[in-house]
Amino acid sequence: MSKPSFFAELKRRNVLRAGVLYAGAVWALAQGIAQLGPSVGAPDWVTRWFLIAAVIGFPFWLAFAWFYEFTPTGLQRESEIAPDDAIAHASGRKLDKWIIAVLTLAVILLLTDRFAPHRDADATLDKSVAVLPLVNESGDPQQDYFSDGLSEELISAIAQVHAIKVIGRNSSFQFRGKQQDDTAAIGAKLGVATLLEGTVRKQGNQVRIVASLIKASDGSTLWSQTYERELKDVFAVQSDIATSVAGALRITLLGQTIEATDKPPSGNLDAYDALLQGRKYAERRNRADYLKAVSYYQQAIRLDPDYAVAYARLAITQQWFNDWAATGDERALVSAQARANAHKAIELAPNSAVALGALGINQAWSDFDYPSAEATLKKAVALDPSNPETLYQLADVTACLGRLDEGIAMMRRVLTMEPLNASFHFYTGQFLLAAGKLDAAAAEMRRAVALQPDAEAFHAYLAIAQLQRGQTAQALRTANDEPTPVGRRWALSTIHFAQGDAAQGQAELDDMLRLDADLAPTSIAMVYASIGSKDKAFAVLDHALAIRDSGVASIYEQPYLIPKLRGDPRLAILLKKLGLPNPAPVPALPAMPDAAAVSSSVNATSSGEKP
Repeated sequence: MSKPSFFAELKRRNVLRAGVLYAGAVWALAQGIAQLGPSVGAPDWVTRWFLIAAVIGFPFWLAFAWFYEFTPTGLQRESEIAPDDAIAHASGRKLDKWIIAVLTLAVILLLTDRFAPHRDADATLDKSVAVLPLVNESGDPQQDYFSDGLSEELISAIAQVHAIKVIGRNSSFQFRGKQQDDTAAIGAKLGVATLLEGTVRKQGNQVRIVASLIKASDGSTLWSQTYERELKDVFAVQSDIATSVAGALRITLLGQTIEATDKPPSGNLDAYDALLQGRKYAERRNRADYLKAVSYYQQAIRLDPDYAVAYARLAITQQWFNDWAATGDERALVSAQARANAHKAIELAPNSAVALGALGINQAWSDFDYPSAEATLKKAVALDPSNPETLYQLADVTACLGRLDEGIAMMRRVLTMEPLNASFHFYTGQFLLAAGKLDAAAAEMRRAVALQPDAEAFHAYLAIAQLQRGQTAQALRTANDEPTPVGRRWALSTIHFAQGDAAQGQAELDDMLRLDADLAPTSIAMVYASIGSKDKAFAVLDHALAIRDSGVASIYEQPYLIPKLRGDPRLAILLKKLGLPNPAPVPALPAMPDAAAVSSSVNATSSGEKP
């Protein structure tokens, strides 16, 4: 009698049926776990690990089916059953019945999951919202700032309920005028389930606000309300809207009263108007508009001398001006003014995250007092964890201290709160570039440029990232697109030198020395470092330190400086003056054979001698 084939033996021993039964049972159990798990609070990974365990167990189950058979008298080894015994056939019929039962159960679970109404899922909305800019229907474009201010106040107010994820202002405002776009696309880009949109009509002393909470996935209205108030009640209106939105999201407010954080203590609406005008100009990020913003903040303070938020915003604006636009003569004066205004804000509102943020950035980039800055900003973040601005400020100081990976991780968290904020993408890219993560750096810089093409330095840093990735021609085109002359000169000089065009690189560098020596000395030092001129790089950095240029304070965040100057004793001296730690040593590479010895060895071998 011929020996049966392996496949025939698998059939005779019911191994194939056992495999089908196992697969059906795993399928049914996985569906049951996935459907019932959330009801009992089981985490999402339970189903995943069940499937992994099932895959691992499958070959053991098949081996078990090969060696054992279920019989009316119990489990028996297959070798103890005669090959022509009817027991195996009867066991096969029983397995068929089990297979049919298990597959039926799996199909029922599948159909139940697909067609049964998910009442709990429909009743419990995702606790995330983006406040789209309220539309100004006053007929006066000059009133846009007022509508924007109300939108921002709603964001601040709702963010006080930490159970709600609220997208930051800069990301939400990317959709200004695009409320008619597909709500699902907007929700997906911002990573939220709901959108708050509405209109503002301001006429004389009356304001009429219509607000609606929209389900992003299908555009359906979950809640809508109209408010008509006198302007003196505008802050109460904002609180009403925020509370109503939270109620529509079915979230417990933890007993907190939501208030507009930017409300002047006197309730002076002219002071509030001036604050909003200041925010409007400050966000344009250029010298002329920053001076306008300073003027409006000062007006708000004159109208309400106890307006802590106005002092804080004035200090933040002055610090930015000091870091990016101030001349050497202006820098010391503006730093002192920013410091005084930040302290005044904290005196008026000791637990204001915005005020502490203003002080923290002054401590870092004017005083070069990083330990104090880090402590101040950690307190600010603890007071308002949902504020992306203060978390970014802490990330910046952390990166300045040389802890780039930690700063990058913080910026990733910031971007979950402000996914469409161009500046936050830029700073994330800058930290990645300094850390040598070139592909990720270029990706973040490209996002920043796409979101805000006219912003200062975005193109310049993207060009340097492209240069370091070997994309020289593309880097040159990007550098020429840089809108600000100082950034364009720095990027072009660096690229021309890297291309071997020393004459053109030197021409750009000469312009920098003539025009930017006090405005951006650290950029000049980066050019010198990139071409190996260490003596000149250190001379410029010493000058930058003497005039308190904030660029030298962020030496760890800049390309070329630490990588090119590492190991030079002058770097340790400079870092000590700055109060910064020395860079971590680069891991030693395996020792390479001496070139002369290698050459001698090769020659000796080719002539027949022993090496």
